Amino acid sequence: MLTEPVGRLIIKNAVPTVITMMITAIYNTADTYFVSKLGTSASGAVGVIFTLMFLMQACAFTIGMGSGSIVSRALGSENFKKANVVCSTAIFTAFFTGVLFTVFGNIFKEGLVRHLGATPTILPYAVDYARYILFGAPFIITSFAMNNLLRFQGRAAFSMVGMISGGILNMILDPVFIFVFDLGISGAAIATLISQIVSFLILLSMFVRKKSLAELSVRHISHSARTYSDIITSGLPSFFRQGMGALSGIFMNRQAAFYGAIALSLAADSALAADSAVAGMAITNRVDKLLLAVAIGLGQGFQPVCGMNYGAGKIDRVKKAYAFLVKASASVMSVCAVAVFIFAPEVVRFFRDDDAVVAVGALALRFQSCILPFHALIFGTNMLLQVAGEKKSATFLSSMRQGLFFIPCIFLLPHVVRRLGFEPILGVQMTQMICDMLAAVCSVPFTVRFFRKLGEN
Repeated sequence: MLTEPVGRLIIKNAVPTVITMMITAIYNTADTYFVSKLGTSASGAVGVIFTLMFLMQACAFTIGMGSGSIVSRALGSENFKKANVVCSTAIFTAFFTGVLFTVFGNIFKEGLVRHLGATPTILPYAVDYARYILFGAPFIITSFAMNNLLRFQGRAAFSMVGMISGGILNMILDPVFIFVFDLGISGAAIATLISQIVSFLILLSMFVRKKSLAELSVRHISHSARTYSDIITSGLPSFFRQGMGALSGIFMNRQAAFYGAIALSLAADSALAADSAVAGMAITNRVDKLLLAVAIGLGQGFQPVCGMNYGAGKIDRVKKAYAFLVKASASVMSVCAVAVFIFAPEVVRFFRDDDAVVAVGALALRFQSCILPFHALIFGTNMLLQVAGEKKSATFLSSMRQGLFFIPCIFLLPHVVRRLGFEPILGVQMTQMICDMLAAVCSVPFTVRFFRKLGEN
């Protein structure tokens, strides 16, 4: 980590991480594909519950990436005791957080699903799907936390095994439970639950079998509030990045349903039109997350390289690693952007062969493809600052894309485009592109300031 060429190290760490991210995104996308065969309302339900899973991931990444960045720096400075304490504390905290999701989520399940943006016709499907996802919360949250802890130690290959095993199993079980056992949307949720438990057990075995550089033991659980505070504050950028994603998903579902009903009601029942718009945006977001898995995977391959070298004081290697990350990520995402822009209607129709769904989803997907290369700056800078312990800057940046920019834009843009003579749904479709562009521009001064500060030190 401290001597091998940084480009080679990033690729070595990124390959299993990208595969992990892609498989995770693919099996999430597989849920959308198979459930979409049940109808437009069922397809919309997956998009709604995807927001709930984003909330779980927000907690998981807060704990996993917060503790992982601390463990990475501790290992770089050879403080193994601290690494053991932070690792064990984080894993047990993640499981307890999942238990809270299970208990309170099931108590308030129907109200929760409504607040996530379910329309009356989507609601029954969403409740059925949420029931099993909530029971799996402890395993989902802890799996993502353990995955990140292994990655930050340069053990991406081990984390890949756990996540991929669950992902492949989910893709196999989806059609079996949905169609063979005739369980409908509940079958998709049960398949996801079983797959997440398998991933959890495999990742846990990595720590039990001492594949991790940091030890997992009840003896290492911290009784100091400072340890928990350090983990949470270090993970706040991830919380805002994922948490704002969940919040933006709620507003996206609601705005898509409202303006979709207006735009499509001339050709369809208004309830069905609303569901078509929600389904179209849900498919767009799933495809977008699948593509962004590449950029995020490269960034996560960069994080342990950056963390250990930063902890060891090798600043030149940190600079080289960041430059390599941005160039590699921008190149790959540019190729993806061209392909998606050209084939956007076919991509959406692959999931749901419904003209109304394609009408909403294809244009939104084309808008989002235009900004894909700039995610190299958005994720690269955010991950750099987070690993280096620049908590305030990283948190502020991560809250921009799907928070500070997204929330006002999703409400304002429909009105703006209507005044320009277009259907308001266009404002919903182009919101994410506008927000991503603003976030990329804002990343530049933060990057310049960080490296200038390093040069002064």
